[in-house]
Amino acid sequence: MNNRTILIIDDHSEIRENIAEILTLGGYKTSTAENGKRGVEMALADKPDLIVCDIMMPELDGYGVLHLLRKNPETESIPLIFLTAKAERTDLRKGMEMGADDYITKPFEEVELMNAIESRLRKYDVLHKKYMATGKGLSELANDLRASGMMHFDLNDYNSEMYTKKQAIYSEGKRPRFLYYVVKGKVKAFKTHEDGKEYITDLYSDGDFLGYPPLIEEKNYDDTAIALEESEIVQIPRDDFQELLDRDITVASKFIRIITQNVKEKEDRLMNLAYSSLRKRVARALLDIHGKFNATGENKTIEISREDIAHYIGTATESLIRTLSDFKSEKLIEIKEGKISITSLEKLKNLLY
Repeated sequence: MNNRTILIIDDHSEIRENIAEILTLGGYKTSTAENGKRGVEMALADKPDLIVCDIMMPELDGYGVLHLLRKNPETESIPLIFLTAKAERTDLRKGMEMGADDYITKPFEEVELMNAIESRLRKYDVLHKKYMATGKGLSELANDLRASGMMHFDLNDYNSEMYTKKQAIYSEGKRPRFLYYVVKGKVKAFKTHEDGKEYITDLYSDGDFLGYPPLIEEKNYDDTAIALEESEIVQIPRDDFQELLDRDITVASKFIRIITQNVKEKEDRLMNLAYSSLRKRVARALLDIHGKFNATGENKTIEISREDIAHYIGTATESLIRTLSDFKSEKLIEIKEGKISITSLEKLKNLLY
């Protein structure tokens, strides 16, 4: 049994009660309304998880119900499935343009109704789940979309390429051709300033997507990505990724929302670089890099060059080395054979405040 509640709005009592019985047997909690006006009142009061609504009703038809629900912030995102005895394209198009989630034409099979409801609820769950504003968050979203049936591409359908250490994956100023997915390895993305210095814009590891903002914004790369070690990377053609976004505007907006947050985090990091003390900046960088390369919770050593860490922070390598030496003497980190281990995550976090 589940706790999902479904509101059924239909002026035919026999149809209304039959649907309620089917859904109750399927484990859902149900409520019913005999007309559109009453249905809107119940939706506003009870906030059901999904609404099944007939179109042709007296007083207030299904289109009127949908209009009132979509204009109210408390009910605008509740999935709504229309029931209709008419199957003309004009009716289908009108409902979808107004924001209906699905259509079922009467008469319908029980399994057809149950499948439609389960599909819409899975979609609702994915689109309202909070994802991290990182490549891993985007990867989790893609996996959830595939599991829900909203996104039909499978990474296994694409060939993976092996990149050697320091090999370029894409270059600043070039036109994007692929969405990249890191199967195994580590990648850094960076910009090169006029004076030749690097600024690392992001780091990627197993399970991360990269190279997506230029695909969505339809512009050239504004940074360069290279492999930090031998890396296995899947290349998803631009047209395939674009098709995924074009197929469902709600899915596209979810992708773009994560990417926008990701850009904001980069802006926030730039602000931190400008105003934080060097100790805070080094501590934050170590925690960031540790988190990116230790997603499974293992306390692995940080195997990235001092120069790359310095570029990530935006400081001179000499300044970084002095600060790392201080951290070592304070027993915040250990350094063995050039590899950095964080001794106390909590103490390092405390330096940020």
